[in-house]
Amino acid sequence: MAAPRFVEQLNVQIGNELAAHNQYLACAVHYDALTMPQTAALFYGQALEERAHASMMIQYLLDTDSAVTIPAVPAPVSRFDDVVAPVELALEQEKRVTDQINGLLRIAREESDFASEQFMQWFIKEQVEEVATMSDLLAVVRRNVDDIEDIEEYVAREQSNGGDDPTAPRQAGA
Repeated sequence: MAAPRFVEQLNVQIGNELAAHNQYLACAVHYDALTMPQTAALFYGQALEERAHASMMIQYLLDTDSAVTIPAVPAPVSRFDDVVAPVELALEQEKRVTDQINGLLRIAREESDFASEQFMQWFIKEQVEEVATMSDLLAVVRRNVDDIEDIEEYVAREQSNGGDDPTAPRQAGA
């Protein structure tokens, strides 16, 4: 059984991951409306990743016979002034999620919940990648704000999906 304090915060994090899913979906729609299919596809993929993270957390709670609570999530920002704003928002979101994941690891350590600490290790690695991806994309988008084709070319070239990670935790329903 996972530590009660960890379980409580992991349930909160499930909501954070689902909110991140919705936010990435809103960003994807923005780029789709601008006829930026590569960037839209990147953000649709990010949305699916966030939903997968929530499912991994749900499965962990089920595996540890812990209660699962799916919290309500706030509506995402869905209107953006330009091509830069969604990436800025995504980077802020990834930094916030990194702090949340670090907080979960801290709780697991404080509670001597070794299984939960081990579970969180994959998410720590994942957040390093997510922040780096959005930081790089933001630099490119800012540099090419007036040349959407260069942004699309960068995304097509650099942001291809590396496939499934065999070290990722199992997802609920998968």
